Amino acid sequence: MQLPVLQSQFLLNPAVTYLNFGSFGACPRPIFDDYQRWQRELEFEPVQFITVTGLNYLQQSRQALSAYIHCDAGNIVYTMNPSYAINIIAKSFPLSPGDEILSTNLEYGACDRTWSYYCKKAGAKYVRQPITLPITSRAAFIEDFFKGLSPHTRAIFISHITSATALVLPVKEICDIAKQKGLITIVDGAHAPGHVPVDLSGLQADIYTGAPHKWMMTPKGCSFLYVKKEFQPLFDPLLISWGYESASPSPSRFLDYHQGQGTRDFSAFLTVPAAIRFIKEHQWETVAAACRKLVQDNAVRFCDLMEAEPISPISDEFLGQMFSIPIRTPQPEKLQRHLFDHYSIEVPVTTQDNRNFIRYSINAFNSQEDLDKLYAALQEIAPNGYHKI
Repeated sequence: MQLPVLQSQFLLNPAVTYLNFGSFGACPRPIFDDYQRWQRELEFEPVQFITVTGLNYLQQSRQALSAYIHCDAGNIVYTMNPSYAINIIAKSFPLSPGDEILSTNLEYGACDRTWSYYCKKAGAKYVRQPITLPITSRAAFIEDFFKGLSPHTRAIFISHITSATALVLPVKEICDIAKQKGLITIVDGAHAPGHVPVDLSGLQADIYTGAPHKWMMTPKGCSFLYVKKEFQPLFDPLLISWGYESASPSPSRFLDYHQGQGTRDFSAFLTVPAAIRFIKEHQWETVAAACRKLVQDNAVRFCDLMEAEPISPISDEFLGQMFSIPIRTPQPEKLQRHLFDHYSIEVPVTTQDNRNFIRYSINAFNSQEDLDKLYAALQEIAPNGYHKI
């Protein structure tokens, strides 16, 4: 399939070369229309929507999502974003002084900060195990990761797909080994649903969060938290509201605690069924395969331009619809702004510890011409692979 095949379906500014789907996604017209339909129904009869009908709609949406990611609908609640979900987990996670949470040095900054904060409060330690880049194999990654294991480790926290470095990690193998060692497994799957297959029944992570507002293309502010039933009693809501000691409790305290939060517009949550329909109607497996091919066909070309080595093998094993190009620049934020202001290219310049990357994302509206435009801009800015900007 040739890209772009669905450009007219998206509401993006045609004057901007949009290579940053990974940050906030982009919502196609049919899904956005569904979103506004729910908002109009909310405004038409707010009381009934928030207290009665909307709760039924939420249940239907959770059932659709649970079928898509293969889990029990009673084990998922909607949240605004994965950072909110991880805050729920980290704040209530039973930590004692000296305990450790094992993670990597490739995780999303907001989640790093969350675990660091609550570990410090408990006198525990958040271990950011260094991962050798470039990654040479799944086995090498797993060996690197578990070097951080100690007798004090209580849980592992790991990304399904990393943010700054855009790497698909071997989370299934990591979870399997962790479970054998009696550890609780927590997976940040922000980038995964709609991007790579997500099968929670097979993955068997104890806790998983994902963001349909990214690659499933729902409106912004639509994410979910999955917690196995046996662990649900551990986690208090971040906001104590009507779901606590509910006057009309549902069969699930987990849902009451985390869903019954007073007045809020949860219309974005209700668009998940429409998003799943859109994905199926447009044969997204074929679209995604074409996107991955475009990502991989250009990866070495960009690394050569930046006089850099790819940080993983160029294959589906480690790459989805994003690729992070190692770059050398003293001012990554200024470079990102320069690309937008002077070339109308929306692409993030990310930082992971002391390394910088330009991360391009490819979806159905992108084309080779988009990547050619980025290439030409980088050629002009950094003819010798080094950005002075």
